[in-house]
Amino acid sequence: MSAESHPTLPPVRLHSDAELARDALGAPLFARAVRLARWAGPATRVGVGGELAADQLPGAAAHLGLDAGDEDAAGYASQAWRVAVDTGLVDVTEPEEDTAAEEGGEAGEEPYGTAAPGEDLALVTGGAPADVLGLWRAALEAVLADAAVPDLDGLVDALDAGGEIDFDRLDWNPGREADLLDEVLAHLYLLSVAGGRTSDRQIPLPVLAASVVVPDGMGEPTDAVLEQVSDAMMRLDDQFRQLEPIGLVEFRPVDEELMARPDEDAGRGDRAGDDEDDEDVSRYGMVRLTPLGLYGIRARMLEAGVDAPAVGELAGKGADALLDAVSSYPEHAAQAEIEQWMAGREPSAAVAELLAAARGDDEGGPLRRLRCQQALALAGPEAEGAVRAVLDEAELGGLARVWLAEHGVTGVPAPAPEMVFWLTVDTIAAQLAADGETEELPLLMETLTAHHTGFFDQVWRVRHPSTVQVLEAMGRLHPDRKTAKEARKAAFKARSRRS
Repeated sequence: MSAESHPTLPPVRLHSDAELARDALGAPLFARAVRLARWAGPATRVGVGGELAADQLPGAAAHLGLDAGDEDAAGYASQAWRVAVDTGLVDVTEPEEDTAAEEGGEAGEEPYGTAAPGEDLALVTGGAPADVLGLWRAALEAVLADAAVPDLDGLVDALDAGGEIDFDRLDWNPGREADLLDEVLAHLYLLSVAGGRTSDRQIPLPVLAASVVVPDGMGEPTDAVLEQVSDAMMRLDDQFRQLEPIGLVEFRPVDEELMARPDEDAGRGDRAGDDEDDEDVSRYGMVRLTPLGLYGIRARMLEAGVDAPAVGELAGKGADALLDAVSSYPEHAAQAEIEQWMAGREPSAAVAELLAAARGDDEGGPLRRLRCQQALALAGPEAEGAVRAVLDEAELGGLARVWLAEHGVTGVPAPAPEMVFWLTVDTIAAQLAADGETEELPLLMETLTAHHTGFFDQVWRVRHPSTVQVLEAMGRLHPDRKTAKEARKAAFKARSRRS
């Protein structure tokens, strides 16, 4: 996902750094890397690339408590060692090519270097949570790089006589493969935070594969596209198996029985959710980002220039920054952000700052005032003075009266008719900007206009930047046909007056 295609994402609610650091230390692969870093010492031998010598792998696997009879034990140990090296948990001194000869070794004997615990290992127990997360992110990058590489058998088959990889024969482009995995993870992130709520719902693998394969706007996928979806599913199945041990995802792999009969099931997965129950869909693979995974993918997006906000990051900023940001948030996400902003402030001063930030006749004004009203709902009687101070203002006087009435304050002067009309236009404009033409909007329109005789004879004169837009929307959406016609006439008058 590029910054251009999704300039702003819904805000995510992240766990605290301390909780995320505990999750990182508990991720199986990272925990193994830490254990091997502590195990490394003078007797540890490494090859030219920093990898453990082959005869060291059984000892490393045993130190990790892996079953010596498990044919994958050496592979797990080797992977954990690579992560330890890539993250700086282990420092390696690679051998010189002539080391073996200088030490009296036999001609052709493979030279070895040495390894020792790295300085960064101390951060695991002595560093701040942010330090641990920095190490984990380095480990994640190493695992992502490995996940973007095809299987070893395919690499061996693609080696030419000179030892170079024939990428055309392998049908694999390193950059393209890494970009595709990034896109998949970005889609998974977006599905996880869609609507402003962080979801723990698992995403079917076919849905994720189709999201990056099926062209936008395509109706019924062609057989060729279905085959691409099936191929992508199998690739993602392999990649998510690699990403789960680092704590990025929780993953239920594709059912082995389905993989055993690919000709029968290929291409079915993208339709799996249409007419099969949840259990059947899960056979095609299910995945979700963990809280640690949400943190990690968001961090990578920020580095790529994508605006991926997190709830709470506005707590230290001014009310103007708060209202501008939460204006584009879904209501419950805006509520969560506003609550954190209000929590650390003196109520009366916070309300005064919010009201000041809500002013303005620009296009974003109605939504700012809607979010301001949402914030004022959190304030108690101590904010009465700050609210009363704006009673005479055209933009804020109606909003202030609503708050005072809700809090049972008496002695509030009645608003002028012009203020009532202005507030009606502002309220509908805010709803249009926030949610568009929803099913609930016609009822709101009916409620706001029902008690005002001659409403449309007056409202078109309101000097509000959204008057025309609101009246046109009422002409389309008002449930009463006669009233809708009056709204269209009023919209025409407002346009003529403006021009």
